[in-house]
Amino acid sequence: MNQKLIAIDLDGTTLNANSELTQETIDTLHAVQKLGHKVAIVTGRPYRSSKEIYNQLNLGGPIVNFNGALCHNPSKPEWDGRYHITLDTELVLDLVAFNKTLPVDYLMVEGTELMYSNIAELPDCPYYPKDQKPLLIHPTTKLKEKPTAVALFSDLELQSEIKKKILHRYNNGIEVRTWGGSYPCLEVITSGIHKAKAVEHLSRYYDIQQEDILAFGDEDNDMEMIQYAGHGVAMKNGIDELKNVANAITPFTNDQNGLAKYLQDYFKL
Repeated sequence: MNQKLIAIDLDGTTLNANSELTQETIDTLHAVQKLGHKVAIVTGRPYRSSKEIYNQLNLGGPIVNFNGALCHNPSKPEWDGRYHITLDTELVLDLVAFNKTLPVDYLMVEGTELMYSNIAELPDCPYYPKDQKPLLIHPTTKLKEKPTAVALFSDLELQSEIKKKILHRYNNGIEVRTWGGSYPCLEVITSGIHKAKAVEHLSRYYDIQQEDILAFGDEDNDMEMIQYAGHGVAMKNGIDELKNVANAITPFTNDQNGLAKYLQDYFKL
């Protein structure tokens, strides 16, 4: 069997509904890597809220954050495959002002080290650390680093309206991706950035052909990655739109170790 690149989403895919890794998932991913294959986490989360998972998996490979805007290897700080694509600061500050006209509960501006918000106290949410308070942001704030992404949290039924208004205001300068789950939000990143771009970058870095890429996901922000992979797999608990473009669907959900069981069968572990 050729060497494979296995790209795994986190929420709704590798993690269960409690945002946890199971021992079966950890053991399976280590077994696959021991066969000589490459495993990469590809998530919409910032690194600060995926660091614990990265360390718990302890695979030592790359992680992609912000839906493809940041690719790095925390176990190798000088890794030459790293890239980071940021948003235009003026656009972000304009969006902070424009946000006041939108039905958004709160807004987060993300960087690699800092996070800003238009509220002082964040709700209890697994995406943001409990021990770090955000810096308050206003349209005139001087940001201490170039922003990578903006997350806008709102009710699920309002996302379509919000997304339409943002895209109309900024034309082709940005991408707006959807997160589902318990804390639905819209994520704004630079135009042309999505998970497939990062997976393509990693496949070239490791000299792995497109047909030897396996990708696993469950949501709208996994769409390009699932379509790009030689073998794109949608989770049983995934959205129908993703299942319609996938090569396969896991027989089990993320709460039933669906990713691990699929890999066990695929690689005959």
